[in-house]
Amino acid sequence: MFEFKLPDLGEGIHEGEILKWHVAAGGEVQEDAPLVEVETDKAAVTIPSPRGGRIVTLTGAVGDTVHVGQVITVIDDGAGAVAAAPTTTAPAAAAPGKRAAEKRVAPTPAPAKAVAPAAPVVRPVPAAPATRRLARELGVDINTVPASGPGGRVTPEDVQRFAAGGAAPAVTAPVPAAPTPTPTPASAAAEARAETQFAAHAAATIPLLDIEPLPDFTHWGAVEIEPLRSIRRKVARKMVTSMILVPHVAHMDEADVTLLEEFRQREKGRRAGQPGKLTLLSFVIKAVTAGLRATPSFNASLDPFREEIIYKKYYNIGFAADTGKGLVVPVVKETDRKSIMQIAANIETLAQKARDGRLEVDDLRGGTFTITNVGPLGGTALIPTINYPEVAILGMGKVQEKPVVRDGQIVIRRMLPLTLAFDHRVADGADAARFVTEMVRQLSDPNLLLLET
Repeated sequence: MFEFKLPDLGEGIHEGEILKWHVAAGGEVQEDAPLVEVETDKAAVTIPSPRGGRIVTLTGAVGDTVHVGQVITVIDDGAGAVAAAPTTTAPAAAAPGKRAAEKRVAPTPAPAKAVAPAAPVVRPVPAAPATRRLARELGVDINTVPASGPGGRVTPEDVQRFAAGGAAPAVTAPVPAAPTPTPTPASAAAEARAETQFAAHAAATIPLLDIEPLPDFTHWGAVEIEPLRSIRRKVARKMVTSMILVPHVAHMDEADVTLLEEFRQREKGRRAGQPGKLTLLSFVIKAVTAGLRATPSFNASLDPFREEIIYKKYYNIGFAADTGKGLVVPVVKETDRKSIMQIAANIETLAQKARDGRLEVDDLRGGTFTITNVGPLGGTALIPTINYPEVAILGMGKVQEKPVVRDGQIVIRRMLPLTLAFDHRVADGADAARFVTEMVRQLSDPNLLLLET
């Protein structure tokens, strides 16, 4: 019997809610076929079956929460029968005179059982279904590919490297060792410890607020109770952690985007039918990236336990997306190396995946700064909550035509409200003013934005 435990699905993920079983107890399953769909705090993930065989038991019903490392199913993969086969085949071929002797040797299956524990060492490593499919297409045994992802996760790049290099991946095996010595504070274990410490800190702080239990609302009428689960629960925890532990400060300004909007509308018409919807957000992401390079304190994280500020030398910008199930923050990676059109294409792809519930864990992690845009829904201004453990977030309001004074004349311009909320432990008001002022300068003139970023 093969006991399959919920694998490590990414950094900071310790549990998941069962959304759907693709198999039933007593049924058969093929290796790599969909086994169970689990919604974590960050995304819905379909976990493939690591073995083929008969499903003996399933742990948990739809809606139940299971933890990483917990046995979620037991599969009869026939390994026991295969292990027993050699002991029955040998005596059949042996001469009758030897059978008595071989019966004495028969206890030596004990070592044969000792071989069985070796099997788990070779068991499939965690990998997304798309990664497994890529491995099959390239003719690669995914169980032999050295993993460089968090928690021993095999990434598409690992598979491609292995397929291209043949024996070379043996050289890449040390790559996972690199994160161990130092810089990877992004490891699941490190993040788990940090979250536990912050949860303990928050738990110790809440009693100081003198919060009373809620009254029984059924005294006044009918109510409906819904459990706080998965994405909504994660959002709730992160917001409480952020608001209690991080001293928020907000800096507000407006950017004149009249020329930028004219340029965007022209280009949108000219590029009709091409991939990548040229939204205002793609220009703002580019301006933010330039601002972060000039003001590194907003592209950082603060470790209050070690009393260290970690400055990130990469630029991964997340944007808040409303999925109907809750707020998620897909991340556009390496925005400093991408053109505005490439960023626009990334935004379109990630936003569609968010709407369809197809975001993978890798789409949601690694962010260094977040943008939230309520403009399409309305609202002249907002004060957003920092997406901890980042130290700043930019809120965009609705672009509106307003009368403004230019060269002593009142003219109508299209104005974009901006709010930068930031962690006052890491940056000061002067830093925020410089950061936003530079953004306003670039957004006010598309030529500057294109030339200087």
